[in-house]
Amino acid sequence: MDKMKMQSKDRTQENFEKLAALFPNAVTETITGYDEDGKAIIERAIDKDVLQQEISAVVVEGRDERYQFTWPDKKKSILAANAPIRKTLRPCREESVDFDNTENLYIEGDNLDVLKLLQETYLGKVKMIYIDPPYNTGHDFVYNDDFKENTDEYMENSGQLDEEGNRLFQNTESNGRFHTDWLNMLYPRLKIARDLLSDDGVIFISIDDNEQENTKKICDEVFGPDNFVACFVWKSRQNKDNRNLTGVSIDHEYIMCYSKTFGNRKLKGADRNTHQYQNPDNDPRGPWTSANMAGLLSEDQRPNCHYDLINPATGINYGKPKMGWRYDQHTMERLISENRIIWPTTPDGRPRRKSFLSEVSNVLPGFSSVIGESTYTRTATKCIEELFDHRIFEFSKPEQIVRILIDQTTSEHDIILDFFSGSASSAHAVMRQNAEDNEYRRFIMVQLPELCDEKSEAYKAGYKNICEIGKERIRRAGKKIKEDNPLNTQNLDTGFRVLKLDSTNMKDVYYNPHDVQMSILDNLESNIKEDRTPEDLLFQVMLDLGVLLSSKIEESEIAGKKVFNVADNFLIACFDEDVSDETITAVAKLQPAYFVMRDSSMKNDSVATNFDQIFATYSPDTVRKVI
Repeated sequence: MDKMKMQSKDRTQENFEKLAALFPNAVTETITGYDEDGKAIIERAIDKDVLQQEISAVVVEGRDERYQFTWPDKKKSILAANAPIRKTLRPCREESVDFDNTENLYIEGDNLDVLKLLQETYLGKVKMIYIDPPYNTGHDFVYNDDFKENTDEYMENSGQLDEEGNRLFQNTESNGRFHTDWLNMLYPRLKIARDLLSDDGVIFISIDDNEQENTKKICDEVFGPDNFVACFVWKSRQNKDNRNLTGVSIDHEYIMCYSKTFGNRKLKGADRNTHQYQNPDNDPRGPWTSANMAGLLSEDQRPNCHYDLINPATGINYGKPKMGWRYDQHTMERLISENRIIWPTTPDGRPRRKSFLSEVSNVLPGFSSVIGESTYTRTATKCIEELFDHRIFEFSKPEQIVRILIDQTTSEHDIILDFFSGSASSAHAVMRQNAEDNEYRRFIMVQLPELCDEKSEAYKAGYKNICEIGKERIRRAGKKIKEDNPLNTQNLDTGFRVLKLDSTNMKDVYYNPHDVQMSILDNLESNIKEDRTPEDLLFQVMLDLGVLLSSKIEESEIAGKKVFNVADNFLIACFDEDVSDETITAVAKLQPAYFVMRDSSMKNDSVATNFDQIFATYSPDTVRKVI
């Protein structure tokens, strides 16, 4: 039973719906004002200029037209991509697997902030990006990037969780910012992601019909239309879906593919099927298959290919096909002399040509733009259920489809990034593909610790957020891959370093010493926050210096002080207090590319005085820095 509205009819909404039905091209989203915080109020509206042109028989004078793709807050989304942040990534050994040896990363935090932190260290180093961003269906959640702050406020607040520890909100169809919010979410992330790709790198983006068009427009702007590779159609459903009111079962989604630079966008290609090649007559040239020799053009177009074909050994005349033969008489005579023709025993048969496997081109057939078979969404659901004994994650992508893309575009030691990691299907796919072809690809997963619904199977199973599910999936998947392939996976890297996005390790005085009053200087014994560990400091230094976060880290003690050696002497760091000449001399003799310590760590003035002279003596090329 419907509830009475007990109010007069909303004629403005009714008129809007009528106009939208008549002129859908006039429907837009526009700024109608600003709230008390200065944030733009955006609502759906009718573009009066478009409407006026639709009902006019002549060109209506108005604003200058130009080809562009824009939306409300687009400039602010560019600011979101460019604004600096004061954050860091803190290591979490207790949640990692094989922390000291793995080269894989699992990063918890808002992916916009994480991408900003990675953009210098991983600039041009990522071979493939795969993302499955939130779809804009009116029911899915999108990231809530708040653009109302000025630059200084944005640097302070960007990436913070709300009071419930969540930065996602439901973007319903009634929201006036329906497309705007989604575009503002995706655009800055793709701008940064492009810089991470290597020159021959590619990005794959899963998307459905709702924002497929806008996704392509964003990518054309960010990557350039010349770098469009393909829009793959993924047959995601095996069974028909009768829920669509149109009567059409939507059984597919899309995977948009762009390359970093023009010309470096060729995929490997499909595996060649050679099962049809046999050698029943023991031909010394090896296995062969029969190939059609019928022509493709009429006699008017190719008269030299229209002739009777006669077997010189038997005299049987096979006539000519309607469209003639594929080869002219001279070429056909050569094929006959080389014993490449398969002759039927009767005149009504059709002669065919021997095609030898040894002569097949090394160029693989093109990779199909339609991806199906074994990649249905139900296979992803089945995989989760087998790993966890519960259906604890809905709508994950099949690891098989990501593995296909990995195989097409990557090889040994390449880095694969997924910054909408979800259930970590991409990490699973990297490990599976490495086990299959014995390569050594590495993955970087990034995921916001979105809280699980307390009514969900995941929450009941003990998983409080999506990151806990993703990390556990990698643990279980890695273990299963090794159990299923014990002989081929002895050196397979199934570990991962867990890093968590957090505020900077440094106190405000580190960035703004001029704001500090002299009266409080006595209380500032250190510019580092009290709850931060030496390893926390090390990873922030690695980010600042562009050292890969998966680099080998060795910890030792020199003259009683803890010293970190990163990437075989590339970086040496010591954050202990009271560092003596003995420690400095021992470090200098190792001749690292970089040496970093705290500016207050030197034991006395004598050490500070001797510091540069020690390095000048033993390692003059070492870059010395303090924090």
